[in-house]
Amino acid sequence: MEPEQFLQTFKRIETEVQQVIVGNKELIRKVLIAFFSGGHVLLEGVPGLGKTLLVKSLSHALGMSFKRIQFTPDLMPSDIVGTEVLTETNGRREFQFKKGPIFAHVVLADEINRATPKTQSAVLEAMEEKQVTVFGESHILESPFIVLATQNPIELEGTYPLPEAQLDRFFFKLLVPPPAPDELREILKRTTGVTVSDAAKVLPDDGGKLVNEMKQLLRQVLIAPPIEDYVVRLVHATQGNGQNSGGAGSIKQYIRFGSSPRGAQAVILGAKGNALADGRVHVSYEDVETVIVPALRHRIILNFQAEAENVSADQVVAEVMKQVKRG
Repeated sequence: MEPEQFLQTFKRIETEVQQVIVGNKELIRKVLIAFFSGGHVLLEGVPGLGKTLLVKSLSHALGMSFKRIQFTPDLMPSDIVGTEVLTETNGRREFQFKKGPIFAHVVLADEINRATPKTQSAVLEAMEEKQVTVFGESHILESPFIVLATQNPIELEGTYPLPEAQLDRFFFKLLVPPPAPDELREILKRTTGVTVSDAAKVLPDDGGKLVNEMKQLLRQVLIAPPIEDYVVRLVHATQGNGQNSGGAGSIKQYIRFGSSPRGAQAVILGAKGNALADGRVHVSYEDVETVIVPALRHRIILNFQAEAENVSADQVVAEVMKQVKRG
């Protein structure tokens, strides 16, 4: 695949989703970057901002199988991954595996933090290993596979914080902002006229093959050693407990645990995707700085002092970027 073909396909999908979603162009772009990087996305925002509509529109534009899982406090792990069902064929009884809704190309985990931690953990293996294990038998998921999870801010009633191990498996955490006044007017105009079906299918019937080719091309984007070293120093600067040598001394007082190596991988792949989406085959410092906040904000665990002083992970990442110099 050539970079021009990647760019053309990327832009067509982006345009189709924007036909339905008003505003949030950067949000849509980052979701697509995560998809072609092979990662999963956590969308956070209060109810009614179009998070679910965004995911549905994306699945329509891709033309791939889509399943929605509504997370509730009484949802069980078997409701997600599937279970063994006793069936009878020709007078013979046997157990057959009945697939759960996790078996789809695009999976919407709606309000994921309203389920109990046990149920939340049911998607861990699927997100990382692209398979599920039921009664000791592994079942491979369809490819490509992406989990787009939505969650309400943890301040709302009836929410459970996601475990750190599960948060780390999300490629990006994206915050969904409320619409600006002009965008809200446009939403009101469209209320009676636009449906999800307005996002036309972009990929061919064998779209999975094309997506895999696009993923391979993304990983081949060039990144110079100084930029790679810049990412290493940025991620290392988020480490707490006196482990930092990157010059972000004052901000470390708020950090309990810094980013994992997955954070560095997400920054590199996200920067490569951003470069390709701009029509370039090499990563720039700007590409890194564009994706570092959504790639690291959920991987930095803050301490009680940060909570008491109302310091957010976004502020920590921004301060790290100020103190860690390029090159």
